[in-house]
Order: sequence, then C-alpha cells, then structure tokens
Amino acid sequence: MSTPPFPPLTVGNVALSFHRAAAAVVRRVLEGSGHEVDQVEAPHERLFALQAAGEIDVLVSAWLPASHGDYLARYQEDVEVLEPHYTPYCVWAVPPYVPAGAVSEVADLKRPDVAARMTPALDGINPGAGISRFSARMITEYGLDTAGYSFRPGTERSFIRRVERGIAEREWFVIPIWRPQYLNSAHGLRPLAEPLGLLGGTDSASPIVTRAALATMAPAARERLRAVGLGNDGVEAIDTLINVEGLTPLEAADHYLRDTGRDSR
Repeated sequence: MSTPPFPPLTVGNVALSFHRAAAAVVRRVLEGSGHEVDQVEAPHERLFALQAAGEIDVLVSAWLPASHGDYLARYQEDVEVLEPHYTPYCVWAVPPYVPAGAVSEVADLKRPDVAARMTPALDGINPGAGISRFSARMITEYGLDTAGYSFRPGTERSFIRRVERGIAEREWFVIPIWRPQYLNSAHGLRPLAEPLGLLGGTDSASPIVTRAALATMAPAARERLRAVGLGNDGVEAIDTLINVEGLTPLEAADHYLRDTGRDSR
C-alpha cells in the first residue's frame, strides 16, 4: 500500500451547514492534491481555540474583519489568511409577504402598527455567531426592547424550524440571518435596511491555515485553495443541496464541482 506523498491535514469548520458546504469543497481540494484529510467541527469559539492549540490545520472559514476577527486575533501570528472564497454579510430579514411599505428598515419595527403584528421574539443561532452578537446589541441600540422585542439564541436546527414554521403560518416575524444561507433563496426573504451599521457590513470569508501546515502542504493544494472562489451563490447552492435535496456535504460538494467543471480528483 503506497503512502500519500504529503502529510495528513485536519480541516475544521463551524458546526453550521453552510460552513460544512465550504469545508467539503476545501476537503476535496486537499484530497485531490495528495493529502489525507480528517475533519472536525465545533461552535465558533471552540473552533478557533482548537486551531490556536494546533489541533486544526485548515479552518474553514473565518469571516473577517467583523464577525470572527476577535477570535483570530489571539493567535494570528501563527497562521496565514488565504484569499477569500466568498463575501458573507448579516441581515435582518422578513418573509416576502410582509409589505415593504409597512416594514422597510429596522426602525420601522418600533412603529405601533407594526409592533402590534410582529412577533416580538427574534430567534437566532448559537450566541458565539456574529449575527447573534450583533442582533443582541441591535435590540438595545435601536430601542426595540422598549417596544417589547427580544433576541433569543438557539441552535441551527431550532432556527431553521422556526423560520419554516413561521412562513408556513404566514406570521410576521424578523429573521436574523446571513448570506450565504439557503433559506434566503428558498423563501425569498427580504432584507431590512440597517442604517446604523451594527450588522458588521460585508466580511471576507477566508480559509485560515497554520504556518506549520502551509510549509508542508502540496504546492498544488496551496494554489487551488487560493483560487477556490465559491462566491455567496456557490456556497448557497451547495447549502441548498444539503438541506433541500438531502445530500451529504461531500456529495453536495462533488455535485457542485462537477457542475462547475472544477472536479480534478
């Protein structure tokens, strides 16, 4: 049995489906370049701590600078930030049946006629996510707490179920979400204007590679990682294959890479 020419690598991703989507593509890139790959996932804070401790070689992906910059700053001198492969951003959105004439920006949520119809609890994902930290702050900065609104962190599963249930019942509710995320295109969610800029703007989502791993990585892997270029639409397409079509992340990545002519395994 032949030995792979390059050392094995551990890829880590945040335990959310769209991060699994991007990590599956990165895994295929590394495998196609001669590396065996182990894969781990964890919540945001834990994942960055694992890489800082040397237990993850390639982290997929850090949203920089706003969402994950604080996590990375603690050990940034030990890693290299590669070229971004998509440009994520956070939004508060509403279902498409909520009229834009009634709710077009975050401040509209305080209007008495809107507050009377809108569900006051905003449900999100885990508290370490950028969207969760930003949303908790927005409740107070926009004075929404005075109108009865609150933010509740949760899990990815509870968040998805809450969105699906609310839309099925044609409920008026606010969805703290981000792109790329398959629910946006699946339901035609409409973002609200957020003039205070508390949602962090547009980040760059980049693989983070330890300098030690980069030194022994296959040259082809380094080049291909720098050129992944999924874009928000690409990640969202893979995320849709996972959550709507029922494919595993690796199956979805294979499907996407074949369809885009980039499967070189």
